[in-house]
Amino acid sequence: MNKILFKLHSWMALAAFLPLLVICVSGSILVFKHEIDTLLMAEKVRVDTDAGERLSLDRLLANVNQSFPDYEVVGWHLFQDPGRADQVYLIQRGSSEWSYALLNQYSGAILAEPRGLTHYFTDWLLDLHYTLLLDDPGLLLTSIFSVLLCLLGITGLILHRRFWKNFFTLRWKSRLIVYFSDLHKMVGVIASPVLLIVGFTGAWWNISHFAHEIAEHADGAEHHVMQSRLYSDDLSLQALQDAAQQQVQGFEATYISLPWEPGVNITFWGDVHTDNPLLSQYASSVTYDANSGELIGTFDIREAGVGAKIIDSYRRLHFGDFAGLASRVLWCVIGLTPLLLAVTGGYIWYRRREKRHNARMKRRNKRLQELVA
Repeated sequence: MNKILFKLHSWMALAAFLPLLVICVSGSILVFKHEIDTLLMAEKVRVDTDAGERLSLDRLLANVNQSFPDYEVVGWHLFQDPGRADQVYLIQRGSSEWSYALLNQYSGAILAEPRGLTHYFTDWLLDLHYTLLLDDPGLLLTSIFSVLLCLLGITGLILHRRFWKNFFTLRWKSRLIVYFSDLHKMVGVIASPVLLIVGFTGAWWNISHFAHEIAEHADGAEHHVMQSRLYSDDLSLQALQDAAQQQVQGFEATYISLPWEPGVNITFWGDVHTDNPLLSQYASSVTYDANSGELIGTFDIREAGVGAKIIDSYRRLHFGDFAGLASRVLWCVIGLTPLLLAVTGGYIWYRRREKRHNARMKRRNKRLQELVA
């Protein structure tokens, strides 16, 4: 059984070696995406919190519409960090491509004009992480590799299920293959729980997104091309946000979804106070009709079932931000372990393969010598 599992583990590792390295290392870096953005372009992503209170959404929206008359706003990120600039998603008329601008929520100043979703370095890295730069087909590929990551973790844990006997033993003075074997087992066992979580949640999102794209466009239908505003100009976003806070107790809006295609309404996604650290900052929502502004429905994660809470927890579990800086650092470090596992595992596989090859050659030479004799 162990021999079959070892072969399966080895071949899966070889098949997924390079893509998993790209996915895991890029994900490890992206744990600190905003910090990297701040380092590279602080003037665009950070704002002065001493400037007073943030302006109303209506005033900010009017400023964006005036600054970019050929675009329609389709999303708005309201970060819980008051020093982080608002991120406004737009689609240019005559196009279906999303872009985003950065906005000072205290002064209304445009900090960065609309750019594609992969324009900045960390956005490009995010696209590499999720799709390997292959768009929707890449979602399917990364889903497959995420499943392989889970299978590698499971088979590795089964192969080394008695790890506790020599868990922290590294035979430093032994041959390199013995030392690498010890190191591979120890690092793999420590990292497997986190890699299983990251692999499963990543596969869930990508498969869900890919399935949605297939369902929406299986008949060859193209994405909606933005021609005109899809919500009423008479609506007040600020009034809707204020009403949302009354609809769900303790509601704090973190993202506003505006219509990007016909039939889509206005939804405020947000955070609510809860003792569960795994629930995300987008777990609850309030939805309004895009034309009349009438309330359509509310969703309070605190009143939801266990299944909904588990699925919502995937966000924090994947990004590792459920326990602040400590969990983020841990996720970042664990995300780099596949690099070490690839080096040690590859060396072990090569030496064992070389050993089997030499053994076959010895048997072959022995048979030849017997035939000659």
